[in-house]
Amino acid sequence: MNFKVTFFTCGMIMVILGVAMIIPAIVDYFAGSPNVLAFLFCAAVCLFLGGGLTISSWGKFDRFGIRDGAFLTTVSWLVFALVGAAPLYFADINISFTDAFFESVSGITTTGSTILTGLDSMSRGVLLWRSMLQGIGGMGIIAFAMLLFPFLNIGGMQLFQAESSDRSDKFIPKARELVLRLIIAYVALCALCAVAYYFLGMSFFDAVNHALATLSTGGFSTHDSSFAFFKGAPIQLTATVFMFLGSLPFVLFVRHMFLGQFAYHKDEQTKWFLAIVLASTVVIVAWLVFHGVKPIDEAFVLASFNVVSVLSTTGFATTDYTIWSPFITGIFFFLTYVGGCTGSTAGGIKVMRLIVAFKTTKRQFIRLIFPNIMLTSPHYQGKLLDTSLTINVMAFMFLYVVLNVFLVLGLLWTGLDIETAFSGAATAIANVGPGIGSIIGPVGNFQSLPDSATWMLSFGMLLGRLEILTVLVLFSPHFWRY
Repeated sequence: MNFKVTFFTCGMIMVILGVAMIIPAIVDYFAGSPNVLAFLFCAAVCLFLGGGLTISSWGKFDRFGIRDGAFLTTVSWLVFALVGAAPLYFADINISFTDAFFESVSGITTTGSTILTGLDSMSRGVLLWRSMLQGIGGMGIIAFAMLLFPFLNIGGMQLFQAESSDRSDKFIPKARELVLRLIIAYVALCALCAVAYYFLGMSFFDAVNHALATLSTGGFSTHDSSFAFFKGAPIQLTATVFMFLGSLPFVLFVRHMFLGQFAYHKDEQTKWFLAIVLASTVVIVAWLVFHGVKPIDEAFVLASFNVVSVLSTTGFATTDYTIWSPFITGIFFFLTYVGGCTGSTAGGIKVMRLIVAFKTTKRQFIRLIFPNIMLTSPHYQGKLLDTSLTINVMAFMFLYVVLNVFLVLGLLWTGLDIETAFSGAATAIANVGPGIGSIIGPVGNFQSLPDSATWMLSFGMLLGRLEILTVLVLFSPHFWRY
């Protein structure tokens, strides 16, 4: 293992986050909040330790393989979570380190689950820091590691693959150039979203925070009532559009912005994702109208917003949809697992994996019914699906189910009721945010959970964000033996 590159990269991460802490410190300074000292203290420590770690491990790194990429990916996110938790712990919001770590992990994994209350009167620096954690985590801390390519003298594409599982669309040969263009596209969409929110009635501060939470598909809000604080169909429909965009493969935006290729309608998982959104919205709207719960215009706004919010794993809420009916609650529960597209900021199983699983299962059904017919292998995006890809998808989905079961059992062991345990496990690994029920539902939060459950959910969020295999491989004896 090449630990030197890990030390160097983690040092650079600490330096970058130390510099980033100065922004909420400035905000708190002008707001007259005492939390400015907490941010400046944490920034100084990060710059000192990160700078020392970077300088001490500076040099040329000749050897860097897949194992190094998996190790660096996991360690980077752990360092990111610990550093992100520090200002929250030292601020005047009076939370334990367990809760600060949970809030930080929820931010960097763009989950959006929160243990905080009283957001409307909370320090603006703390609110901004939470949004910044989601904004940075949206593209992934590994993007920053790949930007260090000139210093590391290594290829960074292993890291991109380890985090996103998107091994296709390498139309830009240099990883550094690809990441820079992805970040430009991401920042441009965030800026456009913030401008739209501002002109639709949000304050400048709220617009910036909610834009970061929207495009990162994170879901942190500056208000306890989440997005329900902002009234009116225009602003909610605008949020729906940008949450949808955050769920699409960002490589499509890069193609559009830099190569002039409008390829959204040609992307297979984008079409599947749109179909799932439309089908779910139509079913829910029909149920609400048929049962006289809402008129059709209100039903459409509520259904489309909350469907996209859950599917994109953003987790914004405008209403407690769990009170509509068990049928609607069931739809949202299963949508929790789907997630967005591969290569987006969304979590979940991802649409691409569902497509591969569906086509593979369909082929096996046909083979079972007509065993003598010669069948070609399934295709994705017009290309033959590689057998190894199919195996990886099936292995991932198997592990996804197994880990959900173990996490549910662990949460039940801590004393949680079965509804909270099931939805808590689902929302953690899928990085959605709100669960189901009176405790962690759309109008609740995770504050009342015991510390043991909070640590389990934090680990589940990290597993889900790093797509399980990247983390679990570190627990294999074979990983360290050879």
